[in-house]
Amino acid sequence: MLLVHLSTFRTLGMLMLVALVACKKEEVVVRPDNEAPDYDGVASVVVRNYVNRLFIDLLGREPVDAEMDAEVSALESASLSMEARTALVNKLMTSTAFVQGDSSYQHAYAQRTYEQFKARFIEGVSDDVIDGFIGNAAQAALEDSLSGDAQGASESNSALQRLLRLKSARIHYREGTITGLEMAKRMMFNDVFDEINMNAFNFINASFDNLLFRFPTDAEFDAAYTMVEQSAPALLFGQSAQNKGGYLDILVNSAEGHEGLVRLFFRSYLGREPSTSEVFPILNAFMSDHDLRRMQRTILVSDEYAGLQNS
Repeated sequence: MLLVHLSTFRTLGMLMLVALVACKKEEVVVRPDNEAPDYDGVASVVVRNYVNRLFIDLLGREPVDAEMDAEVSALESASLSMEARTALVNKLMTSTAFVQGDSSYQHAYAQRTYEQFKARFIEGVSDDVIDGFIGNAAQAALEDSLSGDAQGASESNSALQRLLRLKSARIHYREGTITGLEMAKRMMFNDVFDEINMNAFNFINASFDNLLFRFPTDAEFDAAYTMVEQSAPALLFGQSAQNKGGYLDILVNSAEGHEGLVRLFFRSYLGREPSTSEVFPILNAFMSDHDLRRMQRTILVSDEYAGLQNS
């Protein structure tokens, strides 16, 4: 009888031990002071691929041998730290030092960003095409002025100024006098965009789709149509406007307008849509500072972009 009791006791003890082990909380490894992961030992080919991607995505070209060697050496010397990656991205975005063929990295980055916006909003038309529109608008303004058509001259001059603002967007962005949001507006507020998307119906649908990656609801379309076609006040996203320019201001400055640019560069740099959990922290910061460079940099220094997740 005693043997049975002892056997039962041992069995119960083993069951309790198993239960305790099963209920033990998973250990969470916390790195002191947010210590960065150790990237020592990452293959040089991974680092070289990262540098190559950055040059292409930010400047529109591959690095020459001297650039590749210098940047790979700098990254490897810093164990591919987040600080080193950030320094390289900042250099490619903002350095004004002379670079053969680019003028400067800053100039090439601004041109590249301008071309990315043109590709998204106006089918990537060349600056020669934009110059043609500018010439036509200038000629129309002159003819209206000479004929005494004050209203026509005013409208032609307004169209001309919108086209000139479109063409100068890359310069103003480079100089820091406009944001990426203003660049998006300029891409949609000109005769080139109007010709691609003729009439108010197409204009409204295209502006929603190009920036927000969706079409408007019936209520949103009606409000937009009232502003764009009838030049009458209406409410959209909780904001009121009564003309095409005001409508575009509402669109680009909305939370969805900011999110649209986040999604645009996730698609461009990572080739995929971001998840909700990825968008939220980036979007909060972007809506606060409207800093397109910082938003882009957040993606470009990530382990996924650098190809380190499986290295």
